Amino acid sequence: MNEKRIQEVIDIEKQAEAILLAARTEADRLPLQAEADAQEILTEARAAAERDARQMVEQARADDQTGTIMAAADNRIRESELLAANHLEEAIRFVLDRVIGKA
Repeated sequence: MNEKRIQEVIDIEKQAEAILLAARTEADRLPLQAEADAQEILTEARAAAERDARQMVEQARADDQTGTIMAAADNRIRESELLAANHLEEAIRFVLDRVIGKA
């Protein structure tokens, strides 16, 4: 009877170790995934900002309003970069919260 209990405890400890290993693996993966996601967001935001800027420049040439539109394009690029940076910070906070168990 005692041997059966001892074996049950050993089995439970093995299960606990497996769960802990899985949790550590997930915790290690989350920051890498968040960084990759944030980088993707940054890349997409920059590409969108560049597209917008190109369209605005083309329109400026057609309308002969180059100065005003270039300033607006620069502002949109800066806004997109700030937005992307904020998304990166949010992603990092999310991962940290997940890793330390707040989420």
